[in-house]
Amino acid sequence: MTKPIVIVTEPLAPEPIAWLRERAEVIESAPGEPGFEDNIEKADALIVRTYTLVDGGLLARGKNLRVIGRAGVALDNFDLPACNQRGVTVVHAVGSNSSAVAEYVFALIHDALRPRLFLDEAVDLETWSEIRAEMVAPRQLEECTLGIYGLGRIGKRVARIAGAFGMRTIYNDLLEMPEDVRFGAEPVDVDTLLAESDILTVHVDDRPENRGLLNAAAFAKCRPDVLFLSCARGLIVDAAALADFLKANPDATAICDVHEPEPFGDDYPLLGLDNAHLAPHIAAATELAKTNMSWVVRDVVRVLAGETPECPAPGFG
Repeated sequence: MTKPIVIVTEPLAPEPIAWLRERAEVIESAPGEPGFEDNIEKADALIVRTYTLVDGGLLARGKNLRVIGRAGVALDNFDLPACNQRGVTVVHAVGSNSSAVAEYVFALIHDALRPRLFLDEAVDLETWSEIRAEMVAPRQLEECTLGIYGLGRIGKRVARIAGAFGMRTIYNDLLEMPEDVRFGAEPVDVDTLLAESDILTVHVDDRPENRGLLNAAAFAKCRPDVLFLSCARGLIVDAAALADFLKANPDATAICDVHEPEPFGDDYPLLGLDNAHLAPHIAAATELAKTNMSWVVRDVVRVLAGETPECPAPGFG
């Protein structure tokens, strides 16, 4: 039997792609590379990560495509209506990176709130004492109110960790949730969330209506010394509005792992601000998370075999 042709446009973890090679003819090729246009015309499936745009133009060239897998969770690089219209199933790796992102959130919080320094040489008592005085943290986590905007899979993990630190945790979400799945987090309205959060972390999804959710009006309601964390999707935050807020509130800090666009250019509003710290989209950058995300190949093969996928994109179930 002829194996289906699957194009992989961005790297997958070794074990999942080896598994896929046993079941399909795998071509590793990205748009713009030599041979891609010829390959996409005959491909049965496509697997992408973050930086391959799945739009009407790509779908028109992939006349034989039956399924596209996103080796990750968010689908902001997909034109889902166009996929649906052409009868191309979309699958993704739901929950694959939740723990990695939640861990990263607390790594950022500790970086911001808990100064530390390591010695690589002996020092005298005076220097020792000066260093110890400089390394005193202004706040412990148990003194802080953590606000979680979006209590989905990642938000719940963040709430669970916050509870272990003894933090007061508040959240806002579109859905009402029973107490036993909130890990002690208290539901509040958006205005309360913004006003009372010492630390505000955003974990809403990438639906179009969330574009610019954190805008000038939202930041105006935040504490002037808030620690703001953006690890969901760049489209959620109005970068210019955040930059204006940080300039007006030098005691506030923003740590942004995601951006729009990626990579950003010299005109990015948050560049050059002492209280803005920019990371290159690495919240899910653990070996385990990358492997988990790459196992989307299983659902791709299921669809190619005429079976029902376990994790279809919304509207493709």
